[in-house]
Amino acid sequence: MLEHIPRWLGKALSGLRAGQDKLAIAQPGLGSFEAIRLMSPAFANGARLPERFTADGAGVSPPLYWTGVPDGTARLALLVEDADAPTPSPLVHAVVWDLPAEVEDLKEGAIVADASSATDDGRDVGRNSYFAEGWLPPDPPTGHGVHHYAFQLFALSDGPDVRDNPSRSAIVKAMRGRVLAAGVLTGTYSRGEQAPVGPFGAAQPAT
Repeated sequence: MLEHIPRWLGKALSGLRAGQDKLAIAQPGLGSFEAIRLMSPAFANGARLPERFTADGAGVSPPLYWTGVPDGTARLALLVEDADAPTPSPLVHAVVWDLPAEVEDLKEGAIVADASSATDDGRDVGRNSYFAEGWLPPDPPTGHGVHHYAFQLFALSDGPDVRDNPSRSAIVKAMRGRVLAAGVLTGTYSRGEQAPVGPFGAAQPAT
């Protein structure tokens, strides 16, 4: 949807961003916690997301894996947010609740609506900012600059559950006082400007 915003308007809105301080992991109500190492074989922390995972490509969710989940973890939760969206709050690209503590990865394309998933591990994929289950592919406005997509994984102690198809706000509320450890992996994406130089070759014009 945002890819249809004209370039001139995207540039005019370049200073309007939700802000990193509004990411779920930055909320003071979650308390202090240990660190999880969250990674992807598809992109490095701080690097540009491959087009395949965006609205300019296949639009599937990227593969993720992690280490450092502490003993006593009852479940895992994943939130993916765009803190650079020209909106009052970060744009939510994915919500996954109730991942089993022993799970150590999510395969490429795994974040889909519950009815479309072949897995039966107890996870509940919630609603993104477009009120749909599953992965919302990044589609920043042309000319708005670089957007940072924060993949946030939380290890939680036992406690209250949430309703099926949870929203970001419901999950953040349920996590208060229960976060044992958390990790962040950041991928970037932009349109209408020079793409940054990556490890596999020279910079190319961004689509």
